[in-house]
Amino acid sequence: MIDKNIVKSIVEEWLQEKDYFLVDIQISNDDRIVVEIDHADGVWIEDCVELSRFIESRLSRDEQDYELEVGSAGLGQPFKVEQQYKNFIGKTVEVLTADGKKVAGVLKGVDGRDFTVSVKEKQALEGKKRPQLVDVDHSYNMDEVKYCKYLISFK
Repeated sequence: MIDKNIVKSIVEEWLQEKDYFLVDIQISNDDRIVVEIDHADGVWIEDCVELSRFIESRLSRDEQDYELEVGSAGLGQPFKVEQQYKNFIGKTVEVLTADGKKVAGVLKGVDGRDFTVSVKEKQALEGKKRPQLVDVDHSYNMDEVKYCKYLISFK
């Protein structure tokens, strides 16, 4: 089986001096390598091809046969690394909490492994007969939620 650390060091070498960042590397038992990269402005297919060729130039198929797939993290997929959270500040996200509750709101900020989402909630306000929608900030830890992902809207 191909060593994940070897593939990671090859990818990190390619990433130097580029605005791309590594999201994930998966290697299956049958040596299927899947590399996910991302960029604040999206991932270009030409860059995936370039990275794929770079990896292939550093790995020998004579020593071990493998299947290689290089692609983007995917727009509707859960965030896996901190930089993805940072790229979506100001955008609407969906969070699935550890207790199974889905929350949708605007990602306001990221501080280390913690992030804040502003959610519209009905609250009784003084002097108002009916509950009003107000923005309420909720803080989460990346390691304590089931997922957080960009909420695609077609409005």
